[in-house]
Amino acid sequence: MKDILLITSSPRGEDSYSTQVARNLVDRIQAEFPGANVKTRDLWRAPLPILDVARVAAIRNPTTDGLSPEQLEFRQQSDAFIADLFEADTIVIASGMINFSVPTVLKAWIDMVARSGQTFRYTESGPEGLLKNKKAYLVLASGGVYSEGPMQAMDHQSSYLHAVLSFMGLNDIQTIRVEGVAYGPDAAELAVSSAKNQASELATAL
Repeated sequence: MKDILLITSSPRGEDSYSTQVARNLVDRIQAEFPGANVKTRDLWRAPLPILDVARVAAIRNPTTDGLSPEQLEFRQQSDAFIADLFEADTIVIASGMINFSVPTVLKAWIDMVARSGQTFRYTESGPEGLLKNKKAYLVLASGGVYSEGPMQAMDHQSSYLHAVLSFMGLNDIQTIRVEGVAYGPDAAELAVSSAKNQASELATAL
């Protein structure tokens, strides 16, 4: 294991529970694999543009011929994000639930990396993910409890991330949850502590 890609997506910065636990997981992995390289993409430092007609054309065109400067910049940024994924052996994605799903900036990043012919392709037998032989970790924070119980059906964060990452070929996915952080300081502290313990166990098991 040589390269780790850390994606953070919370508007709360370092106060984010998902970011704290994700960084802890990366530290644990580095402790197990000294010298491992880490690239961090903090998606809120420079929020990504959403897809529109021009940007869709920019990433669907087989070449860069005829692209405007703005389209070319978007295409190059998309290419760079995809290169991150291929270079990484381990991918850690931190996501705090917002309105039952992922943060806007994380969805924008996914829209830039989920590209036909790049991270997946269509074949006669169906779609094939191209991001193979990698490990992925999802660190998912939420104010309530969504892994079980009456609110489980409202958890579109975990189900969506598992679906789109698997579609791109990331089938070895582990999930760490930081749940119930809205139930008060003690509950939040317990949730973070439990998640960090799980991160330690996962890192040790690599």
